[in-house]
Amino acid sequence: MSDATDRGITVTEIAAMGQAIDAAPETTAAFVGRALRGPINTPVLVHNFGEFRKRFGDSWLRSSLGPSVREFFEHGGRSLYIVRVANNARGAMICLAASGSALVLRALEPGSTERIRAAVDYDGIANSNGDLFNLTLQRIDPVTDLVVDQELYRKVSHREDADSFVADALLTSSLARVEKPYPASRPELTRPRQTQPETAYAHAVQGGSDGSELTDYDLVGSRQSSGGIFALDQVDHFDILYMPPPGKGVDVGPAALLAAERYCRLRGAMLIVDPRSDWHTAKDAIEGVRRQGYASPNMVSYYPRLRQRRDDSPPRAAGGALAGLLCKLDRTQGPWHELERVSFRRHYVPDVELAEPDVESLTREGVNVIASGSAGRASLTGSATLARGSEMQRALASLPVRRLCLRIINSIELATRWTVFAQPCEALAKRIQSQVFAYLAGMANLGAFASEAFDVQCDAGLCKKSNASDGGVSILISFHPHGCSKPISFTLHQSIDGHRVASTAFAPVIRDCA
Repeated sequence: MSDATDRGITVTEIAAMGQAIDAAPETTAAFVGRALRGPINTPVLVHNFGEFRKRFGDSWLRSSLGPSVREFFEHGGRSLYIVRVANNARGAMICLAASGSALVLRALEPGSTERIRAAVDYDGIANSNGDLFNLTLQRIDPVTDLVVDQELYRKVSHREDADSFVADALLTSSLARVEKPYPASRPELTRPRQTQPETAYAHAVQGGSDGSELTDYDLVGSRQSSGGIFALDQVDHFDILYMPPPGKGVDVGPAALLAAERYCRLRGAMLIVDPRSDWHTAKDAIEGVRRQGYASPNMVSYYPRLRQRRDDSPPRAAGGALAGLLCKLDRTQGPWHELERVSFRRHYVPDVELAEPDVESLTREGVNVIASGSAGRASLTGSATLARGSEMQRALASLPVRRLCLRIINSIELATRWTVFAQPCEALAKRIQSQVFAYLAGMANLGAFASEAFDVQCDAGLCKKSNASDGGVSILISFHPHGCSKPISFTLHQSIDGHRVASTAFAPVIRDCA
């Protein structure tokens, strides 16, 4: 899906029928947090920190989103969705005089650095059309004072019953909306300001505000309003979700983390969980993890935080850097590889140096450890998820195993969506089986499996139960990941209502792909 807003309509792309499945797609992350400016609750795809800064503003002392984005790209990330959330933030307001009333415009994107201006003219409008006017809106870069966005609305009307009513026309605007009360007559021509006689634009009479500190409710949002993490419903797929600490010395709360974990389970993504800022020792971290009770193969955490070498600033969360390292690992080696010897940039060091018994204790709790390596660089030790205390999820306690499973499930699910529109028949089943088998063969050639034995079986709606209303296609996959004592099997069911995945207790007899 593109990074453009879709005006409330979500478009799901479906792969072409029988198209080969990409065995090495780019890993995409998504960060949810507070920014100086930019669209609210709208995922925007950025590919470098310059794009982030242009759209959302520079790093900000009241938010850790900017530094986390910078660290993501510094550590190898390439594709990142940004979801900006806010708490009671307000957009700037412009008032255009209209013969005793006013056309009131409110900036669509809130924030103290969001600068918009407007101009009214009557060019090309006959004197007899006294209800019509032309409206120009511009967004100004607060640093360079250059125009970065402009919208033109020709021959709009101030009358509510008109087909060209200005408030209706601006419903498609990405800059502003019209507020009530509506003007009683058309706005007057915009006059140049005395200080800038060459510029005939009206500027904000009320500046925007950045709002209050974020809460868990702001981060989570709601599915009904497509806010918070649920704004990601607008994107087709992402692999990693991270919510940077919402403020200085403020941690993401358990309510937001639990909601995000559930959302990641639904979307087939991993959630990065930062250690709390008040965990000063390994004992604090172990007791904290136990107290929080997290037990999910879709959560990955670490300890301790990082600090800059020869810098007295407080330690910082490393979730953004970890997300970048995971993306780089996937691109260079594959998600099935261990995180051992994955290093952070040289100017970062672990905030706490841990003894070997502490490292072992944290690893048993599913917490990966950041330690100083032989070259003095901070490195990640361990490759574990937070799938703690669950016999059924023992294999998924391994981060490489879990991420390999998610890669395979997501790739097959995206590539076989077309099947729900096909007529069930034996030929369809064979076609799907061939498509998925070729994909698993490619994964085996990349070294993703412990052995080259795997199997694919497909029921293309031929064995639909009489009480099943959705029909659909069921695909049974079995493969043997590195680090597992036996193969893993699961069933992916595609239907018009969506897809679901279930573990399969009894795997088929897997065959050799060679």
